[in-house]
Amino acid sequence: MGRPTLFLTVGLPCTGKTTAARRIEIERKALRLTKDEWVKALYGPENPPVAGDVIEGRLIQIGLRALALGTNVVIDYGLWDRNERSALRQAAVDLGARAELCYFALTPSAQRRRRDQRQAEAPHTTWPMSDAELVEWATRMDIPTPGELDGSEPIDGPPAGFTTWDEWRSHRWPPSVH
Repeated sequence: MGRPTLFLTVGLPCTGKTTAARRIEIERKALRLTKDEWVKALYGPENPPVAGDVIEGRLIQIGLRALALGTNVVIDYGLWDRNERSALRQAAVDLGARAELCYFALTPSAQRRRRDQRQAEAPHTTWPMSDAELVEWATRMDIPTPGELDGSEPIDGPPAGFTTWDEWRSHRWPPSVH
């Protein structure tokens, strides 16, 4: 058995991350951890940001444990921030696993079409998203570099104020809702 892989889905809402994560789950026998499914199950129509961060952190803990046990894992969130991706890439390396980024991008018009289709066909799986929110979120996205995507670029060190990526992960994904 080869080294397990941590698959990281990267992209804005409605770009195909969950569809791809479901395919990876089956094709690569990976544990799929989809934040939106957990937030929906626990909070229904609400989408509290702090709770979402805690859920992400808990799912990451589960994912890293599964990775340590030799199971492929797919983290199905946006991972818009390069620091998030670097922290998870480093965690995979620390566990002797591989990390593979899967980046999804669509034109704004295609993204809006997918959003509208999802809202019409499966509103229970999503939250309303305005055009203005989609535009604003796009400005916050750190688009992965080619070297980040193919794994040839070294993993960044943790941001100022943090000595390790583990420390940063604990800060970014708090253990409980405050």
